[in-house]
Amino acid sequence: MGRVRDALLAFYDAHKRELPWREGVSAYATWVSEIMLQQTRVETVVPYFHAFMRKFPTALALADASSDDVLAAWSGLGYYRRARMLHAGAKVVVRDHGGEVPHTREALLELPGVGRYTAGAIASIAFGQEAPLVDGNVVRVLSRVFGIDRELSPQDDELWSLAQALVRGPRPGDLNQAIMELGATVCTKDAPACQDCGLSRWCEARRLGKQAVWPRLPRKKAPRKVAMEALLVERRGELLLCRRREEGLFGGLWEPPMVERSMGDRRDASELFAEVLGCPVEVSGVASVVRHVLTHRELTVTVRPGCLGAPDAMTCAGPYQAARFASRDALSTLGVSRLSRKVLESGAEIAEKKPRRGKLR
Repeated sequence: MGRVRDALLAFYDAHKRELPWREGVSAYATWVSEIMLQQTRVETVVPYFHAFMRKFPTALALADASSDDVLAAWSGLGYYRRARMLHAGAKVVVRDHGGEVPHTREALLELPGVGRYTAGAIASIAFGQEAPLVDGNVVRVLSRVFGIDRELSPQDDELWSLAQALVRGPRPGDLNQAIMELGATVCTKDAPACQDCGLSRWCEARRLGKQAVWPRLPRKKAPRKVAMEALLVERRGELLLCRRREEGLFGGLWEPPMVERSMGDRRDASELFAEVLGCPVEVSGVASVVRHVLTHRELTVTVRPGCLGAPDAMTCAGPYQAARFASRDALSTLGVSRLSRKVLESGAEIAEKKPRRGKLR
């Protein structure tokens, strides 16, 4: 174990990437970066991290921000529950810890959205504690080096025990970053660069030629195909947007009204939208289609322009808690998903088509 540990730290010292959250390490910056990096590539996160830290440089600044401000800063990064939990966690830090991110793994685990991986990252990187962590990169490295030939996940107890054994000793934060760095850049999923790996002499996968076999991971379910309808309503140069309830898909975000069409539902789109908006809706026959893939869903969205029969009487039901008309310039101040931006962009295409019925306004 000691030789593997030494090799990991030597690799990190020689090859670590220059990343903004590694400059002048702070607990808050580590927290923000680790939440952003969950299920998201480093190169995608870097510009978001810079912008987020400029806007919310401290936990106090984040706690004082509105939900719209936080989601707007996160817009396009996806997995928006992360942003809501980070925002909620900042409020707890201010309320219960005087604005300082707590120093112990146990206290970190009490924050909303912080599990044992994130707690281990903050505790080890920011505070030098011997706290382990396991993510997808760590699963790959440990399973190959130690030859674990069974189905694994980041929750596996044996992997956490190995990670705990490795992190004991000097520079625990660097050790944790080293193993993640190795998994991300050398011990990759499809083409591991074993010739460049300082751990190859102790690696069971290399010895047995099982790099393409390990780790054995659970088979992913195919994404569920979902048909949806989206409504574009423009009034005096402003677009109708609805805000989703906090719970559920795209929670807290603003979007053009969208409804899921259940299999076998033959109702006209105007009926579907009237149900969630609480007022008569007239829908054009001209439409475009937007496709969007999420982790567990494959969305096919039929986008239609339309108008409201009684906009002043509009209410919200189903997934929505509020509605408003907003200018396109105001979209940058609201949390808007990438799917919603696709839907809004599709309006430029269908605006050039002549509607078959209904007078739009």
